[in-house]
Amino acid sequence: MTASPQSVEPFDLVIFGGTGDLAVRKLLPALFHRFLDGQIPASSRIVGVAREALDDAGYRAHLREALVGVCAAAQLDVFLQQVFYRPLDARKDEGWDDFAALIGKQPEHVRVFYLSTSPELFVDICTRLGQYKLNQGASRVVLEKPIGRDLASANQINDAVGKVFSESQTFRIDHYLGKETVQNLLVLRFGNALFEPLWNSAHIDHVQITVAETLGVGHRGAYYDRAGALRDMVQNHMLQLLCMVAMEPPSSLAPDAVRDEKLKVLHSLKPIDESNAAQLTVRGQYRAGVAEGASVPGYPEELGNSKSNTETFVALKAEIANWRWAGVPFYLRTGKRLPSRVSEIAVTFKPVPHSIFGPDAGTLSQNRLVLRLQPDEGVKLWLTIKHPGPGGLRLRHVPLDMSFAEAFGVQQPDAYERLLLDVVRGNPTLFMRRDEVEAAWRWAGPILAAWADSGEPPRPYTAGSWGPSAAVALIERDGRTWNEDSE
Repeated sequence: MTASPQSVEPFDLVIFGGTGDLAVRKLLPALFHRFLDGQIPASSRIVGVAREALDDAGYRAHLREALVGVCAAAQLDVFLQQVFYRPLDARKDEGWDDFAALIGKQPEHVRVFYLSTSPELFVDICTRLGQYKLNQGASRVVLEKPIGRDLASANQINDAVGKVFSESQTFRIDHYLGKETVQNLLVLRFGNALFEPLWNSAHIDHVQITVAETLGVGHRGAYYDRAGALRDMVQNHMLQLLCMVAMEPPSSLAPDAVRDEKLKVLHSLKPIDESNAAQLTVRGQYRAGVAEGASVPGYPEELGNSKSNTETFVALKAEIANWRWAGVPFYLRTGKRLPSRVSEIAVTFKPVPHSIFGPDAGTLSQNRLVLRLQPDEGVKLWLTIKHPGPGGLRLRHVPLDMSFAEAFGVQQPDAYERLLLDVVRGNPTLFMRRDEVEAAWRWAGPILAAWADSGEPPRPYTAGSWGPSAAVALIERDGRTWNEDSE
């Protein structure tokens, strides 16, 4: 039995950067799927905004080509009639009067302004929206990551945006929080009596969070070389996942109750700086190799810059200084051109204190709970059981494996499908509050500074491998190993 989709109020959703990769590959398909499920009211409008000189018909033709290959086409024509386009340059006056007039035609609608652009344009766009009074009423702004390059630039952006949109109107999106598995982590922990009593340093040995990609930087090279893996993935996505694993039980699912608990985790992270970054972090950069069965160039060749010191891989050991997690390491690992595309959280429990089984029974392995975020969202719990048969007692380590797609018989919605409609509803639970962003930068900033001060380049690793050998040493010197058997 599947849940019935919840309707939303009529809305106008404006996508700045409407011809960009995120808009065409993720945002518009997500909205189309919500349309197919009957969640987008007929009077709602989706407005793409970019510098390209297109009109409504040209934009619809552009989207048709992109959507027909990934979405069911039966009702595509009807959906596209709700899509419009306005050419705008955020830093020029031309076109803003026409745009404001279009949005002003339906003042009773919820207004969502999605800034799918470079962060350098956030302030210009919001300033213009304020000048044309488009920030009034039920108006919201969505800020894509990364918000700034460090704490100072993040504060500059947040200060400027805050002059136009209040904190309650500002939705800082991290699409990982919209994934079904991440939300199910809350239910697993707080909806079952089984796990929460064990969710502490007395019973958990360590936690691993892995976000691995097989792709290189591709057409994102210009952006990526300014950001790097720590800014692109660790400071936002991976720290948010860590918070969801480690936070205390909130008093309710009220937005600030959840976000208050995540903030406490960020404040409790032990510092990593110039004094210990060399021991607790590994940064790498891929070289030529084989990925998905094909030869691929290294990052310098793909980027066209042989002197780039930008990291495409990060592994680090984090610790949380509080009573629940004292002494439990959190190992984070992310990179491009790795052997497989997988995002997962692996919680390894401590071994049993005493084994009653003899050496002939085999190895008594530690229990492990693995939450798969992609590609096949689900939960896997590894247990030790007796191998069937009369040939003596032999131990086997086997998984209880639950795939959401198989268990519920439905395609799991993309994270953006949930998050976009949460913005329309005005529900900020799965979005980052300003103080969360600041706390994340306070922790990540000293790592970046330590790397810059060291002058050491990223360690090379072959495309198609699991990163530099130093990443293996990072965890194995603690007597542990990276989890690579959960697929």
